[in-house]
Amino acid sequence: MRTWLMAGAMVLASAGIGAAQDVAAGETSFRKCAPCHDIGAEAKVKLGPPLNGLDGRKAGTFEGFQYSDANKNSGITWSHDEFAKYIKNPMQVMQGTRMAFVGIRDDKEIENLWAYQKQFKADGSK
Repeated sequence: MRTWLMAGAMVLASAGIGAAQDVAAGETSFRKCAPCHDIGAEAKVKLGPPLNGLDGRKAGTFEGFQYSDANKNSGITWSHDEFAKYIKNPMQVMQGTRMAFVGIRDDKEIENLWAYQKQFKADGSK
């Protein structure tokens, strides 16, 4: 019985992490990204590449965008953890990137932003 209670608590705890993400707040936070990045069905290359399908995409590989060598050669495959680390200070994490952004340091905002952008598949659909 005790094992089942502990297993249940672990499931609830892990579900709580995902539930703590606020997609609507992430959409609001994405306004900081929108001057340079697009997302969604009509996403286009702007100063930066569209962020559709970011989860699992190798850095520097969006077709039609001219990346810096630092980005192309970073070896990063975008995931929650890579994104969270990078977005706090892009120019420090990827020295030589052309992404001139001061970063987002608030962990809750990063979680919300990840939840918002992660809902978009590579084709821009949700």
